[in-house]
Amino acid sequence: MYDITPGVKGLIFDLDGTLANTMPWHYQAWQKACLRFGIIMDTAFLQAHTGAPGWKIAEEVIAVNGKTGIVDPEDIMRVKLEEFFAIQHNVTPIEPVTALVQKYHGKMPIAVGTGGHREAVEKTLEIIGIREYFDIIVTANDVTHHKPHPETFLKCAELMGVPPAQCEVFEDGDLGIEAARRAGMIATDVRAWYDSTWSEGRKG
Repeated sequence: MYDITPGVKGLIFDLDGTLANTMPWHYQAWQKACLRFGIIMDTAFLQAHTGAPGWKIAEEVIAVNGKTGIVDPEDIMRVKLEEFFAIQHNVTPIEPVTALVQKYHGKMPIAVGTGGHREAVEKTLEIIGIREYFDIIVTANDVTHHKPHPETFLKCAELMGVPPAQCEVFEDGDLGIEAARRAGMIATDVRAWYDSTWSEGRKG
């Protein structure tokens, strides 16, 4: 049974790949969107960018494919969201992590700190049945600087009323873990808590 670090006063959870097993579905949506514009994205690229906002991922995959100024990141993002919303109902909870949400809800402040798009985040939380547990949700739409910058998690701490040093962040992405550490928080990598591997063709 996984648990929190003794002494912490507030918990912050990433969403994609931490609370919800969304990454195989995000990858499928990214692949379809990119291919429509003649762009290739592999799993290694998306894994390296886990935690970054979608527009940043779009910008960088366009650059890697040598199509900066030719393909508009907003066009890829629009198609990617359409593709993701079409398959989002397949998303499942990552139970060792969601169990902590249920265990500590009402006992200490908890928040979601994610690089995801607000609409997708809200819907994912509803699909996996834990939206009601969170009053504080900070998304890519709510900050100026994204992971690995600590703003997302610092804003969560501020809204929870908990000093950063007394917050524990649960993450599956290197960018998010770096952001938590830069915020002066305890960073817990949940990738060992479940089968977090995913690849082309895998549906979770």
